[in-house]
Amino acid sequence: MTFEQMNLDKNIIQALHTLGYEKPLPVQEKVIPNILLGTDCIVKSRTGSGKTASFAIPIIQNLEIDERSPQALVLTPTRELALQIQQDFDRIGTFKKIKTLPIFGKQPFKFQKEDLKQRCHVVIGTPGRVLDHLQQQTLDPSKIKYVVLDEADEMLNMNFLDEVQAILKYMPKKHVTCLFSATYPAVIQRMSKKYLYKPAKIDLTSTNKPNILEEAYHVNEEHKELFLLHLLALKKPESCMIFCKTQARVDEVYECLEKNQVSVDKIHGGMMQEERLSHMRRFKKGKVRILVCTDVASRGIDVFKVEMIINYDMPSPVETYTHRIGRSGRVDEQGLAISLVNEYDGVRKEKLEEYLGYNLPFKEEGEVYLSDLDVLDSLKESNRVVVDKSKDLRKDITKIYLNGGKNKKIRPGDIVGAICEIDGVTVDDIGVIQVQDHQSYVDILNDKGKLVLKNLKTIKGKTLRIQKAKNGFGH
Repeated sequence: MTFEQMNLDKNIIQALHTLGYEKPLPVQEKVIPNILLGTDCIVKSRTGSGKTASFAIPIIQNLEIDERSPQALVLTPTRELALQIQQDFDRIGTFKKIKTLPIFGKQPFKFQKEDLKQRCHVVIGTPGRVLDHLQQQTLDPSKIKYVVLDEADEMLNMNFLDEVQAILKYMPKKHVTCLFSATYPAVIQRMSKKYLYKPAKIDLTSTNKPNILEEAYHVNEEHKELFLLHLLALKKPESCMIFCKTQARVDEVYECLEKNQVSVDKIHGGMMQEERLSHMRRFKKGKVRILVCTDVASRGIDVFKVEMIINYDMPSPVETYTHRIGRSGRVDEQGLAISLVNEYDGVRKEKLEEYLGYNLPFKEEGEVYLSDLDVLDSLKESNRVVVDKSKDLRKDITKIYLNGGKNKKIRPGDIVGAICEIDGVTVDDIGVIQVQDHQSYVDILNDKGKLVLKNLKTIKGKTLRIQKAKNGFGH
């Protein structure tokens, strides 16, 4: 099956081809037709299988672009994952001119309230903040046609069950609910029976088995840092995520690697949000090779290729193992997952092996150790290059800033009218428009940005400062 055979909008097809999507992945082939038909779905699929696109594509296909109120709500366990999903929606919906909005905690409520007054097709957020907006009546659920619970098992692990159930009670009676989860514990089974209607049950965990080589080593706790240095020197990963059980442990491992001149960053819940997001972007762009993280803080990291995963600490609960190693071996790429088992991990190891249904493949610790000179040479910092296919989408788009908004009684229609008066520019060259209190932003498509910047002088008879938005996203 091809995307064309799914009868998708030509603008979606154009974006998919630009992003390098050649044909639907297994999860997309199964899920997209069901959502297009309005069928509730329960999808058991591992991280990195292409599941975000499997719900983003049909939702974007069925959006009514002229409707101002949100038509889709995506719930995620963390803000990082919300931002990643927003990015995927924006990329796939670029040429359909969709508007998305992430809402989560530790951001000013009043700014989100103002953004929700603008046209918004898709809201992506964490349960706590989404529920706040519903209770304060700043998020209008009346037009919502699609509700997606992404990484539902993680949301439940983080004790979001009450919030999720409260949110679902606000939803219109007629809507499509899709539940995505890497695991399917009893509590999710009960919730799906309560809130989903005759769902299509799609299990891709067996047919879409991750292409991951697993290794394990018995390492005494006091030798772990030294062993880690030798392991990184031996394997020489271009990209690697190291999972630790606590924030303090992340700090310890990070300091050890940084001291030995390893290209490394860290993320955990004790860091400021902007710092976490900055470190996440650096890793995704390949500016650092190693990322040390806790399980919760790592949610939402979607990198083109994570070559190696290291379980520095054994996962707890055992289901976390699936999420961790699923970040390697994504789609058609083979990955490597290595677990370090110390002298106190006997019970955790047994529980994990019982959960997996097989024994961890242990190797001899001595196979890893190199000479000190070899270790120093191998650990010299080297950057990798990550191919960001979304650049092909952005290269023909210019985001323009105008120093006037609601304060000057400017409306989106005024901006469209002024731009369309320019010779060589049509309404098809205008993307998403954001009119805020004191400024406005507009995406100019099809490489017409320079033409608009040169010729646009006034809006609604008012002379404004009109220039390219800084960094392409804001001013």
